[in-house]
Amino acid sequence: MNPEDINTDEIITQITDIGLEYGPKILGAIVVWVIGGWIIKALSSGFGKAMNKGKVDSTLQPFLKSLVNSLLKAMLVISVLGMLGVEMTSFIAILGAAGLAVGMALSGTLQNFAGGVMILIFKPFKVGDVIEAQGFIGSVKEIQIFNTILKTPDNKTIILPNGGLSTGAMTNFSTEQTRRVDWTIGIAYGDDIDKAKQVIKNLCIADTRILNDPAVFIAVSELADSSVNFTVRAWVNASDFWGVYFEMNENVYKTFAQEGLNIPYPQMDVHVHKES
Repeated sequence: MNPEDINTDEIITQITDIGLEYGPKILGAIVVWVIGGWIIKALSSGFGKAMNKGKVDSTLQPFLKSLVNSLLKAMLVISVLGMLGVEMTSFIAILGAAGLAVGMALSGTLQNFAGGVMILIFKPFKVGDVIEAQGFIGSVKEIQIFNTILKTPDNKTIILPNGGLSTGAMTNFSTEQTRRVDWTIGIAYGDDIDKAKQVIKNLCIADTRILNDPAVFIAVSELADSSVNFTVRAWVNASDFWGVYFEMNENVYKTFAQEGLNIPYPQMDVHVHKES
């Protein structure tokens, strides 16, 4: 193309027309983006303060704040694109199709996400609670949006997907302030049952961690093959459960020996007959 054939005035006119047509839209979109970003930041901050003032659970606050912030930003992006003349009907249709495809590909992840939302809203447990779920027992270290982190008594880290955790059976050992401790204690046949009951009762009275109400329950529960078994039930504060359980076992063993009571173990008598 010959440079002399280029009409400079025409090019300048076209650029000017484009600038006059799109310039205000671009400028307006930039202004809306800047002001909208500032407003979103202020609203997010205000929302966080409102949750603190309303004493919303600290585990739930980061998720809610992030969700509100993401929704506001999505609305801002749609508004800015609309100001630039982007056809929003087609744009939303494309987003919907893409969302459907991603949802089908990440169905398991979305299930965990939904489970995390349910856990954060209904709070069947909180950080610090001791729970049993999906075959694992541990204290809740962290509740994430997709997973819940448990710390076991032997210091193992267990990661449980929230999908199964929100729909499956779960035992929370920290919900109630008190728990019942159960023991099965056996004595040998021929030992004094009343004396054994009194010894066990005295041991329970001596342990100040065992509550008086409800009262300790002691009864003969089974005439087993090698022993007469007592069922003992006592109520304690939840934090004292394991200490009382283990120490009572030790105290019963020591005290029974001192009181002449025998703790039996399975035995088998073998008779040999000699044929003449």
